[in-house]
Amino acid sequence: MKNIFLIILGLVAIILGHYLLFFDKTSAKEDTNMNKKVLVAYFSATGTTRQVAQNLAEAINADIYEIKPEVPYTNADLNWMDKNSRSTIEMDNHNSRPKIVNDNFSIENYDTVFLGFPIWWYIAPTIVNTFLEAHDFSNKKIVLFATSGGSGFGKTVENLKKSVANSTEIKEGKLFNNNPTKEELKKWADANL
Repeated sequence: MKNIFLIILGLVAIILGHYLLFFDKTSAKEDTNMNKKVLVAYFSATGTTRQVAQNLAEAINADIYEIKPEVPYTNADLNWMDKNSRSTIEMDNHNSRPKIVNDNFSIENYDTVFLGFPIWWYIAPTIVNTFLEAHDFSNKKIVLFATSGGSGFGKTVENLKKSVANSTEIKEGKLFNNNPTKEELKKWADANL
């Protein structure tokens, strides 16, 4: 009887040891991810990108920041068929830098930034360049996400890299045109952290 008791006690000790070892590894991984400060920053002219950004921030428990133009865009400004509309004029000039609201926001405490915007003329709107140039993204990771009526990322990454330090990593990310669920957004974001 004593031998059976010792065998059972030994098995319990082995199982408990494996459990504690697994628990420590899991806790360390969770602590590492918790120490990474993540931001979801976005520009949205019509609200489509805003909805994706808000759902993404909630899904991954990240801070959120809206890139706001000093002068909001009107429907007439966004009429891409009008060669004299504000958006057409800005996108025709890749050096255009629409002014953004100065609200003393600091990027300093963030390691990874999910940056969202609508695709305009196969690139990010130039107001996104304004945002990138207003902050120091050195040694940070930027993962792009976008909404679009039909065009892809085109030369977006190439264009945005001109607005950040060489040490900044920019990943193309994903187009979200179908109102993804929070679960889909979390799975995608976790794979890009």
